[in-house]
Amino acid sequence: MSLNTFESIVPWAIIGIAIVSLLYAWWLRSVVLKKDKGTPKMQEVWNAIRIGADAYLSRQLRTILPFIVISAAALFLSVYAAAPTSEATEVFGKDAQIAIAVGRMAAFVLGASFSLIVGQYGMRMAVQANVRVAAASKRSFNESLSIAYYAGTITGMLTDGLGLLGGTSIFIIFGRAAPDALLGFGFGGTLLALFMRVGGGIFTKAADVGADLVGKVEKDIPEDDPRNAAVVADLVGDNVGDCAGMAADIFESYEVTIVSALILGLALMAIDPTHSLKWILFPLIIRGIGVISSILGTFAVPIWTHFPIKFLRARNAEDAMFRSYEVSSINTIFWAFLVAMFYANDWRLGALIAIGVGLAVSFNPLTSYFTATDKNPVKDIVKSTRAGPATTILSGLASGYESTVWALLYIVISIVLAMLLYPPATGVFTLYAVAMIGIGMLSQTGNNVAMDSYGPISDNANGIGEMAWHDLDDDETKKGRQIMADLDSVGNTTKAITKGIAIASAVIAAVSLFASYVTSTGLKSISVSETPVFIGLLLGGAMPWLFSSLAIRAVSRAAKMIVEEVRRQFRIPGVMEGQVQPDYRNVVTISTAAAQKELVPLAVIALTVPIIVGLLLQVEALGGFLAGIIVSGQLLAVFMANAGGAWDNAKKTIEDEPRDVQANTGKGSERHKASVVGDTVGDPLKDTAGPALNPMIKVVNLVSLIIAPIIVAVKSNLIAGVVALLLIALASWALWRSKQEIALEEKVRAERPSFLDRDK
Repeated sequence: MSLNTFESIVPWAIIGIAIVSLLYAWWLRSVVLKKDKGTPKMQEVWNAIRIGADAYLSRQLRTILPFIVISAAALFLSVYAAAPTSEATEVFGKDAQIAIAVGRMAAFVLGASFSLIVGQYGMRMAVQANVRVAAASKRSFNESLSIAYYAGTITGMLTDGLGLLGGTSIFIIFGRAAPDALLGFGFGGTLLALFMRVGGGIFTKAADVGADLVGKVEKDIPEDDPRNAAVVADLVGDNVGDCAGMAADIFESYEVTIVSALILGLALMAIDPTHSLKWILFPLIIRGIGVISSILGTFAVPIWTHFPIKFLRARNAEDAMFRSYEVSSINTIFWAFLVAMFYANDWRLGALIAIGVGLAVSFNPLTSYFTATDKNPVKDIVKSTRAGPATTILSGLASGYESTVWALLYIVISIVLAMLLYPPATGVFTLYAVAMIGIGMLSQTGNNVAMDSYGPISDNANGIGEMAWHDLDDDETKKGRQIMADLDSVGNTTKAITKGIAIASAVIAAVSLFASYVTSTGLKSISVSETPVFIGLLLGGAMPWLFSSLAIRAVSRAAKMIVEEVRRQFRIPGVMEGQVQPDYRNVVTISTAAAQKELVPLAVIALTVPIIVGLLLQVEALGGFLAGIIVSGQLLAVFMANAGGAWDNAKKTIEDEPRDVQANTGKGSERHKASVVGDTVGDPLKDTAGPALNPMIKVVNLVSLIIAPIIVAVKSNLIAGVVALLLIALASWALWRSKQEIALEEKVRAERPSFLDRDK
């Protein structure tokens, strides 16, 4: 590529910024680990959580390794089924085929490894932080906030640093042929995110639902009461689901938006008369600016709570995080306009980044409105609990349905603004404009992931305090409990907000990938009036519903087993009286076995269905399939996330009321029991099925991008038909397998022979 001096420096400067991000994460690690871990009792509870989380992730890794090996081999061979692009041939000449085969496979392994590192290491740092937050709560609010937020920031900066490092390195190595390898990089991160999201989501919500139904509803005991056998599994689940799963989820969105931007940028470079590199380098520069902005913003969070100027001082943890997010956003927008005007000579690119940042910021008040305790939707659900569980559930459904319409309108408005800046007549330029909105939206990924990981860290800290201090009532303990309760309540809101941002970013990323799909297949348009395309649209619209059904059913089956196990242990003499410690490991084993059993069939369905559609109905119909899955998936994911969040906060509102059974207020009241039922319905929606749709949508899009040239190249209908039949058989097996309950019981029995047979 022909580079001027500035353009020669930029890629290496981006690599340097990525390394700075990783060094910042390492420094924050040392800050967190210097804090004390509290009393021996606190460390005992913490150690049980740590062992359970580590064991689960180790088991999960063993489960998914065969998929990684098979997928890597398939990507290597895919180049031999369809020739590399003309750009790859120009760069590598007669060695193009082997160079792209090795490059795509290596990029896949790199993307999968980075996603794994972000998820696993981020979760382990969250586990290291939770006990330290609990210990610090007896000293000061600001210290507790700092530990929780900085530990979450470690995961955020790993996401920034590794995502930027991988995408930029591949561009430096492959040049114009980068799209061929970038597909592997994006697919690796997305596939791992799917596994970690689905598995972690099933684990956490099975334990949570089981613990709540028996502990709160049947036994009328606190959420993290040490007498409840499911309480440790619940705390473990917060980490493997909300920390590891969410981190991998946002990381793959970060990856995929870079991949789609570079693919479209290279396409623009080919048709731009000046062959300007700005289309490729601009998104990388913005991501580098975003890393610096995230470092500035995340570092400043604890400062806001004791800011010297009173009217700028944060009132609570949520206020401090939002102010820092706004500082990061303003910094990114300012520098984006400067780069757009003085390097790209096109202010519209800066405006697109501002739209993307604004879209992310706008989801804060939108999600907060539908899920926060002080807003009308949650207040309406609280009122509906007076009539029982049925009206509680109906109110939450109505609120969730409405929220998804507004979330979709926000996304539509941002895309319309992109079209105004780059009209549809400009073709690929409009598609590139949408990709730039995705680049802007995830430019503050460090802040987003920090806010999300903060939630389960503070939740775990609250649980550790509840279990370790249940027999203490001194002033210092009361202070610590109040601080942790305040941090935990903020965590519920930040988790809901980051889920909204993750879903919206998934849609923008999927739209960008869809644009890349249309570009790479050479299609001018996809007409819904064509019958195969319409069939594909219908099948794509149905896919998220099937996927969600299987995920929720998995939680329901596992929760049923956990309920039975917790009830059994409560019948053991001395457990309810607090004289005998329950066997926490049994419930961890059930949740682990359930998650491992269910994630494989769901992954198989996500991988095989788009290939089947493409082989049987061809690339135009596959395009319709992608359009259907994006629209249906967005609506369903937002509905589940916000309805679940609203039910959760309605429950917490009632729990914060003065306890008076006669007045039907507070814990133990009939209103509280109705709210717990609503919360247990919402839990698998907001933390399992809803978030799992994000990586599923992008897995389907990336698989479609990879196989599209192969579908075009395969001339024999007989070969396509045979492969399609084999894949249909595999998908049918996955569907059958996901509905088999006996296999789960056998798996648990094999691991812990005492579980099902003891104390019948």
